[in-house]
Amino acid sequence: MGAAAVVGALAKLDGWQLTGDGADVAIEKTFRFANYHETISFVNAVAFIANAQDHHPDLSVHYNRCVVRFNTHDVGGLSVTDFECASRVDALLA
Repeated sequence: MGAAAVVGALAKLDGWQLTGDGADVAIEKTFRFANYHETISFVNAVAFIANAQDHHPDLSVHYNRCVVRFNTHDVGGLSVTDFECASRVDALLA
């Protein structure tokens, strides 16, 4: 994806940020929860989406939060799939 497409796609997502650079560029968002049980429930739902889409984010799991980070290793950056999966993850809490 070109820079203009990335900026346009990112503008459609709530709270996601661009991180990294070059082949390590990604989009990421921190999701906050009341407790560990809610966090793990969210992680399991994200895992279900990732498996169904065959597109697996990096997850950083903590007691009351989870950082979700998408990028596409095959293209060395971001793809449309990253943004589609981010939207699906957001929909879990809509």
